[in-house]
Amino acid sequence: MADLPLLPFEQPHPLRPAPALADLQATGCPVHRVRTRSGHEAWLVTGYEEVRGLLADDRLGRSHPDPANAARTGDSALFGGPQGDFATEREDHRRMRALLQPHFSPGRMRVLRDRVETLTAGLLDDLVQREPPADLTEALALPLPILVICELLGVPYEDRDRFRAWTLAAADVRDRARSEQGLGELFAYGRHLVRRRRDEPGDDVISRLRAAEGLGDDEIAMLSMALLFAGHETTVVRIGMGALLLLTTPGQWRALLDRPGLVPAAVEEVLRAPQRSGGGAGIPRYAREDLEVAGLPVAAGEMVLLDTTAADHDPAVFPDPDRFDVLRYSGDRAAQHLAFGHGPRYCIGAPLARIELTAVFSQLVPRFPDMRLAVPAEELQVRRDALTGGLVELPVTW
Repeated sequence: MADLPLLPFEQPHPLRPAPALADLQATGCPVHRVRTRSGHEAWLVTGYEEVRGLLADDRLGRSHPDPANAARTGDSALFGGPQGDFATEREDHRRMRALLQPHFSPGRMRVLRDRVETLTAGLLDDLVQREPPADLTEALALPLPILVICELLGVPYEDRDRFRAWTLAAADVRDRARSEQGLGELFAYGRHLVRRRRDEPGDDVISRLRAAEGLGDDEIAMLSMALLFAGHETTVVRIGMGALLLLTTPGQWRALLDRPGLVPAAVEEVLRAPQRSGGGAGIPRYAREDLEVAGLPVAAGEMVLLDTTAADHDPAVFPDPDRFDVLRYSGDRAAQHLAFGHGPRYCIGAPLARIELTAVFSQLVPRFPDMRLAVPAEELQVRRDALTGGLVELPVTW
């Protein structure tokens, strides 16, 4: 076990692949035996076709028949180890999606789009008034997704500092006690919101879940706080990394300035192109039965890490994959990336994330045509202890 590659891989530069991961991919083999931060052995899958297929394979799951002895990726209480009941996982997952999908329907997203654009414009109005340099993370990448998810769920925006601290703690991959405390605080906060909606219902997800049949307050709190975490944390990361890629790749910012119609294609490339950062090591799954992946035997109960980021840099599918190019998805080319997963676990919130990213880059570039980094890219810090990674700050000037 001592000779196995150790996760997470060190990534010295936020825009370049981790050297150890690049070496694994260069072997041409799409599956690798690795050791996690917790010291457990696992299978790391990096090939696009293999990851895509396994995302939709019901022989893998998030639960484990013996959770106390299952392999773990780290100390995060959220995704470090098994989740859910092994006997009922599939049924529970289908029920959860059926409960949440209506809140992200095309009709609801169309209504929300105008509001997202208004919120984005307001944040950029505030940024214009600042004296450069400014932190784009603090000014835009962080507040916009929080504002949006607060309105969607019915969460008071004035509570943002509290629940942001809890979500960051819950995502800690190094400190199990901190992660568990953050998760507990977040759940308690969710229960408080559900109780409040009992007396003060509104036009929001929590209120609509309360009106649904057969849902208890604890389940509503759990679903709502899961949406609160997933609905803002990952989008914060994508806005920051997308802006960084546009600002540091010659010609890309200018291309969007000259051709605003490229923004939707640019959003898809922003979703595909960032290198993995932070404490994540791929999407953790457990084999529910013996199976083979790329000809290698995976035993029931073993951990399988589906590295969607590595898959989205598979040269067999994406020519010159480490090149960021807003033209990659232009024209009639469909987005092939796996940023939102695939199959039955495709991210429910994908339409909302696309709306937010489109609003950001359709407005940010023309409002700040001369924006540039205020520090060298190699000086930027990435969150290494958080599951989702992302930039600590993004200093820009104009």
